[in-house]
Amino acid sequence: MLDYNPKLKPLSRQLRTGMTEAEQKLWGRLRGKQLHGVQFYRQKPLGPYIVDFYGPKVKLVIELDGGQHFEESHRIRDTARDEWLKQQGLRVLRFDNLQILRETEAVLEEIWRVVGERLGGE
Repeated sequence: MLDYNPKLKPLSRQLRTGMTEAEQKLWGRLRGKQLHGVQFYRQKPLGPYIVDFYGPKVKLVIELDGGQHFEESHRIRDTARDEWLKQQGLRVLRFDNLQILRETEAVLEEIWRVVGERLGGE
C-alpha cells in the first residue's frame, strides 16, 4: 500500500463515521469484496490525501463529489489531486453524489467494468 501522512488518520476515522448518504449507499455495494472479490477501503489516507474509496489490488480510487466540487477552486484542487494519484499508478473514477443516488446500477456497472479490466479480464 502507498505511504500516507499519519496525521490524516484521525480525520479519516472521523470521515468514516460521518459518511454522506451517497457514500453510505456506494459503500454498501463495495464492502465485503462484492465486486470481483476485490477489497475496498473507505476514507483511506493515501499520501497527502484521504480518498473516498480505495481498492489496492486494482489500484483504483473512487471519489464521490458533492456540489462544492463544481466550484472552480474545488475543480482546481481535484485536478491536482487526481494528477498526484495518477502519478502513483492509480486510476481515479469520479462520480457526483446524484449519480450515486439516482443511477446506482449504472455507476456500479462502470466500477465493475473498470475493476474487471484492471484485474486483466477476470
